[in-house]
Amino acid sequence: MKKKKLALLSLVGGVLTLVSFTVSENYFEISKNLDIFANLYKQLNIYYVDDTNPGELMKTGIDAMLKSLDPYTVYYPESEIEDYRFLTTGEYGGVGSLIRKIGDNVVVAEPYEGFPAHKAGLMAGDVILKIGDQNVAGKNTNDISKLLKGQAKTNVELVIQRGDEKLQKSLVRETIKIEDVPYFGMVSEGIGYIKLTGFTETASKELKDALRDLTKDKKLKGLILDLRGNGGGLLNESVNIVNMFVDQGQEVVHTKGKLKEWDRSHRALSQPIERDLPLAILIDEGSASASEIVSGAIQDLDRGVLIGERTFGKGLVQQTKPLSYNSQLKVTVAKYYIPSGRCIQELDYAHKENGRAQETPDSLLKTFYTKGGRPVKDGRGISPDLKVELPDGAEITGALIVKNHIFNYATEYRRAHDSLGVAKAADFKLSDEDYNDFVGYLKGKDYDYTTQSEKLLEDFKKVSMEEKYFENVKDQYTELKEKISHNKASDLMTNKEEIKEILENEIVSRYYFQTGRIENSLSKDPRVKKAIEVLSDRNQYDKILAKKETNAKK
Repeated sequence: MKKKKLALLSLVGGVLTLVSFTVSENYFEISKNLDIFANLYKQLNIYYVDDTNPGELMKTGIDAMLKSLDPYTVYYPESEIEDYRFLTTGEYGGVGSLIRKIGDNVVVAEPYEGFPAHKAGLMAGDVILKIGDQNVAGKNTNDISKLLKGQAKTNVELVIQRGDEKLQKSLVRETIKIEDVPYFGMVSEGIGYIKLTGFTETASKELKDALRDLTKDKKLKGLILDLRGNGGGLLNESVNIVNMFVDQGQEVVHTKGKLKEWDRSHRALSQPIERDLPLAILIDEGSASASEIVSGAIQDLDRGVLIGERTFGKGLVQQTKPLSYNSQLKVTVAKYYIPSGRCIQELDYAHKENGRAQETPDSLLKTFYTKGGRPVKDGRGISPDLKVELPDGAEITGALIVKNHIFNYATEYRRAHDSLGVAKAADFKLSDEDYNDFVGYLKGKDYDYTTQSEKLLEDFKKVSMEEKYFENVKDQYTELKEKISHNKASDLMTNKEEIKEILENEIVSRYYFQTGRIENSLSKDPRVKKAIEVLSDRNQYDKILAKKETNAKK
């Protein structure tokens, strides 16, 4: 297809600038299809047998069109502009609370400490009955979230159910800012820890403040940066964060797009804060985008050790474009490449099969090399230097979580205990007496489950019946089924420590909120323990970063 150069006037930083780029000569196709679409939309709204909602109809059409591209290209109508604002700033107008659906009810899952829901005395487990003059029975969490959100300094009246009581609560909405660093502290002698949950426009400042607080006594000998579950955000914030640990002028990431303006190199602009401090970064399958820029750049530059599991694999860059009527388009404009030159994008959205994006075959993956010569791959996210897998949870534990018995018991525990009786969230331990009380609480409640052994045995039965062998082994099957049949009471004791750990964490959150939840989990976290071990042993740390292939290219 022929291509030609175009020049357009673009408003950049308040100045009209001539932007040159190459596009396919398909403007007739674009004009023709826009005309067809506009006419179809008009005729449909005039002649369709039932009344249509023009706004919803258009939104459905736009969403379907964008879905054919990638999941990151998204349209935000004016009604959802608060969601867009939250993505970039971490701010929204509302009451400051997580909510969840339990049965037919929507309940408060966790108020944010210091915000209107918390100030008004809302507690996890409170059932929301009414918002303003609207009864909310049967509404889903999205519906209720929209009712709770609104302009700062506006009032919202709630009726809630707490146990046998109906309570009225009057709240004044505020601008809610979710912190990118909800927790930092010391996890071992000389080892600091920072949890980073997002990359909004304040992420690097919050991280810098936390780092300076940890290093003010000059006794820090290692830092753990936790990026697990961090889905990313603003690219420039990831560059600013890497800049804290690498030399000024070092390239952190570069982007390449269809338009020349997106071929950019992003470098560290300032002197580092901690150039030589040993660094361990925790990653998992929930670490994506900006998290992968940080962890990937640190790995490519041999600046720290990555611990955990392989990351998500999102190597695409988005930019927001304003549209008419206060709507926005978030559109994928480029791919990014970290210092070794690799792009870690896992799925190819440009060549779908049956509507599904495809992974690049292993045979086509390329090998790149870190600054020190360690081999790394493209196309599969970021692989950790030390893989630490988490143990599989017991089936009974999963059933107790899914059926909300852990959550509901913590609600009752909080109503029965004004305090935990400990100075710090990390110190809370559930007594055997409390655990036995939890076991008693479960009597008569539904939390059945199927163990892996039972699943395999049922698979055996199905296959043996298909192959006409089952009648020959029926007696042995019945005997084996009885032997492995799970006993809920027994499983509660067999998996006591695992269940207690999750129960303790949920109860702690009722008193110390998100910071307490994080603090309580750290001492039991196998990846944190591994990071402490590596950072406490400089020989082990240096050995990991010096590991090379014999034929490594430099």
